[in-house]
Amino acid sequence: MADYCVARLCRQIVSPGQAAACVPPGWRSVSQLEEQFVGCTSRGWAVTVSARPGEPAPHRHAEPAAEGSGPDRDSPEWLAEPDTVLLVEDDAGDALLVEELLADSGVQASLTWVRSLAEAKEVTARTPAPGCVLLDLHLPDVQGIDAVTQLLAAAPSAPVVVLTGLAEESAGLAAVAAGAQDYLIKGQAPPDVFGRAIRYAAQRKQVEQASAELQVSALRAEENARLERALLPTPLIRTGDLEVVTRYRPGRAHALLGGDFYDVVETSDGTVHAVIGDVCGHGVAEAALGVCLRVAWRSLVLAGATPLAMMGLLEQLLMAERADEYVFATLTHLAFSADHQHVRLLRAGHPGLLLRSHAGVELIEGAAGPAVGLVPSPVWTETELTLPPGAGLVLFTDGLFEGRTGPGSERLGEHGLAGLAADLAALPSAAFVDALLERTEAVAGQYGGLADDVAIVHLRWKAPW
Repeated sequence: MADYCVARLCRQIVSPGQAAACVPPGWRSVSQLEEQFVGCTSRGWAVTVSARPGEPAPHRHAEPAAEGSGPDRDSPEWLAEPDTVLLVEDDAGDALLVEELLADSGVQASLTWVRSLAEAKEVTARTPAPGCVLLDLHLPDVQGIDAVTQLLAAAPSAPVVVLTGLAEESAGLAAVAAGAQDYLIKGQAPPDVFGRAIRYAAQRKQVEQASAELQVSALRAEENARLERALLPTPLIRTGDLEVVTRYRPGRAHALLGGDFYDVVETSDGTVHAVIGDVCGHGVAEAALGVCLRVAWRSLVLAGATPLAMMGLLEQLLMAERADEYVFATLTHLAFSADHQHVRLLRAGHPGLLLRSHAGVELIEGAAGPAVGLVPSPVWTETELTLPPGAGLVLFTDGLFEGRTGPGSERLGEHGLAGLAADLAALPSAAFVDALLERTEAVAGQYGGLADDVAIVHLRWKAPW
C-alpha cells in the first residue's frame, strides 16, 4: 500500500513522464500499480471499490465523523442522505480515492463503480435511479458536457455531481448549466465538502422534481378550472324582459363544478324554459353526469320536445351514462309563457321553489313525481301556476337547506329556508340571492356549514315601463 501511495503522490505532484520514475521496482506503470491495489486493504479497512466495475462495492464502516461534520441524525426525513452512489470513472486510482472520500465523509451509501457511460446506462436501466451519480467528464465513450446530457437522458431523476480536474473548473460550471447539481475538483475536496456536495445534490434534485410536479399540478388545475367554467351554462335567451340571477357553489373542495346543474333557454315561440337538477353523490362522475343531463335538456328543449317526452329521454340517458345502477337525479322544469302571466311546473323528486311577490315569500311545491332513474315506469305531471305581477320564482337544490342547525340531526329544511327568505323579500333579485345564501351558511356555520353542492336560479319578469 505504501508503494501505491507513493505512485499516487507522484501522479499528483509531477508530470506524467516524471511519475514513471516514482514507480517501485517490478511495476511497469503508475496505472498498473493503482489497479493492483484496488482490492487491497488500508488502515485495517476493506477497500470497497470493486475490482469488477459495475458491481456494488461492499459497504465498509467509516471512521466516526468529527463532531459537527456528519449529518444531523435529528434532521427531518426529507433531508435523508442518498442510499446509493453510482461512480462513473475510468481511472481505477481515482475510483479508489472516491471510495475513501465517501467512507470518510460519513455518507452511509453503497457505491457502484462503472468505467464508461454505456455501463452506467446499463446499471440505471436495470436498477432504480441512484441516490447520486459521480460523473467524470473524460470517459472512453463520451467527453465533456455530452456525458451529462446523455446520463440525464438515461436517468432523469438522478442527481449528478461532476468530477473535474483543477484546470477544468469552467467545465464544471458548464455541467451545472447543463443539468448537473454540483461539481467537485478532483483532489481538492476534503471528506466533509465531498459529503456535503452529495447530500446537497440529492436535496436539490428532490426540490427540482417537487417544483416540476407542483408546476404540472398547477397547470392541470388551471386547465380543469377552465374546463369546468366552460361547462357552466350561459342562459340562452333573446328577450330582455326576463331577469336571470344564478349562483353555483360545488361541495367538493377546490372544484368549480358539482353534481348540481341548471340552465335557462328561450325557444322561438317566446317561451322561456328553465331547469335545475341534482345528481345524487358528490364526486367527479356525478359532476360529469350532471353536465350530460344539462346539455341533453338544452338540446331537447331547442328540438321542441314536450316536457313529458323530455323526461323519458333524460331518464334513458341517465341510465345509460350513470356509473352505478343506484345513481338517480332530481330536477324541476319550468316553462314561462310568452304572456308573462303563467308558468308550467314539473317536479321529479326535487324540492319545491319560492314564489316572491309583493305579498311576501311562499313555498310552492305542486304535484311531484319520482326522481329520474329511481323507479321503473315513472309518471310525471305538470302543474300550471299564475304569476302575480312583478313576481319572481327561486329554484334551488337541497344543498341550500340541508345544513345542520343544531347538535343533532336538526336541519333548516324547506320551510325554514322560506322563513329566512321572507325577511329578505324586499331586496333586489341579485341581493336577495346573495343574502339568502349568506344567511343559510351562517345558520349552518357552527355545525359544519353547507357541505353539499348548492345551485340557485332566480327568474322574474321585469316590470313594464
